[in-house]
Amino acid sequence: MPVSRWGSVICAMVTPFGPGGELDLDGAARLARWLVDNGNDGLVVAATTGEGATLSDAEKVELWRAVREAVSVPVIAGTGTSSTAHTIELTQAAAEAGADAALVVTPYYNRPSQAGIEAHFRAVAEASHIPLIAYDIPKRTGREIAPATLARLAGDGVIAGLKDAAGQPPATAGLIAGAPAGFKVWSGEDALTLPLLAVGAMGVISVASHWAGPELAEMVARWQKGDNAGAAEVNQRLRESYEFEASDAAPNPVPTKAMLRALGLPAGECRLPMGPTPAGLEQRAEQVWANLRQCPFTRAV
Repeated sequence: MPVSRWGSVICAMVTPFGPGGELDLDGAARLARWLVDNGNDGLVVAATTGEGATLSDAEKVELWRAVREAVSVPVIAGTGTSSTAHTIELTQAAAEAGADAALVVTPYYNRPSQAGIEAHFRAVAEASHIPLIAYDIPKRTGREIAPATLARLAGDGVIAGLKDAAGQPPATAGLIAGAPAGFKVWSGEDALTLPLLAVGAMGVISVASHWAGPELAEMVARWQKGDNAGAAEVNQRLRESYEFEASDAAPNPVPTKAMLRALGLPAGECRLPMGPTPAGLEQRAEQVWANLRQCPFTRAV
């Protein structure tokens, strides 16, 4: 399926672990199915929220296969690393495991130049047979993908889409205006979804859609129908979820796993160095969930 036909709400899925920190493949399959049944059009697997940095390559392949077998929606594999050669290897492995696309983050820590970033994406694309979605998140990687770099990569068909967590809607507007037909942008930060919809984004690759998938889908649907006030109303109801999903004391995905445990869904604890879970976080999750479910609205979807 072309990226241009993918849905608007894609979950950046956590990776469930067992009591000893082992990979829980059955739990991953169950969670994947639940997410699809609750507002998500696709899944990103083994990326940042999925604690990809703590997974071995073999674990990633097992996870991609398990999720691919569990659902029929697009599965996007998190394959980006700080090494071009390693990213190529993982992207090829993801394709063999059945992934529909790869989410490739800007090489982190080593802070390459724009020329190096562009060469990285071109090398991965040349060696791969599935679409690439670039992930621009400077606060984690230490280096942005410059608008001009993104424009060249999009214009040459190197990348099919962008997960945008750079926090610069005007630059995103310019990219979308000049990009070829079929190139799509998803917000990479839940709280910026509505502003990015306003400049032409397709939707969001989301953390909050673990528990607020229907609400996010409703917000996008209202916006796309021209009901701007209605979209803003839903966005207001989501503010507490945006605030809950990450903090200095409980970085992503610690709160999401607390929410899933509160809902009785597979999650486990995060692997170190994420965690430990702050006291009271699961109780806070229960409150966020209860507040979100108050005063249901008439859905447009």
